[in-house]
Amino acid sequence: MSNNIHLDRRIAKSKQALKDALISLMQKKDFKEITIKEIVQLADLNRGTFYKHYQYKEDLLEEMMDDVIANLILSYREPYKNKETFEVKELTSSTIKIFDHVDKYKEFYTLVVQSNAMLGFQSKICDVLKELVLHDLYDHRPEINIAPNLHASFQAYAIFGMIVEWIQQGFKYSSTYMAEQLLAIIKYSQVNAVVKLHIKE
Repeated sequence: MSNNIHLDRRIAKSKQALKDALISLMQKKDFKEITIKEIVQLADLNRGTFYKHYQYKEDLLEEMMDDVIANLILSYREPYKNKETFEVKELTSSTIKIFDHVDKYKEFYTLVVQSNAMLGFQSKICDVLKELVLHDLYDHRPEINIAPNLHASFQAYAIFGMIVEWIQQGFKYSSTYMAEQLLAIIKYSQVNAVVKLHIKE
């Protein structure tokens, strides 16, 4: 049993080294220009180790994306994990983990926003967030007359918009601050707000 655990850890360590190397290379050059030789050299591994786990560099990138998506789903569900009902008014910033998730994968998310090779992944993130809202959360208040798909799109793109702004600002805010800001935005009601316009004639 301990041999299997040791082997699993070694495989995980090798895979992580390859992913870190790919991220590092993608920060300097286009994905299509990166070679497997460069990846393994930077990871300090041999080609045999790469081909033990992947056939192409695209397989490595795809697994990285799958890892991020899986962790994104877990982090999004954290506030209502193991609950039958969830009230927004009971939400606290400490249970909002999506920004901790982004911080964990900050180099990856920076590439998502800044690299042409990752443009499709932006849509994938938003699609996942939309599906989570549609699948997990149902507003049962009878007075609410909002199309679920539009509501889900609004929430998904609003959260992703905050993530993009955070990245473009160079992660100058902490993940805790971002969670607090999201909570403030969620709880802020515009129904009774007075907005002063700055429209010039």
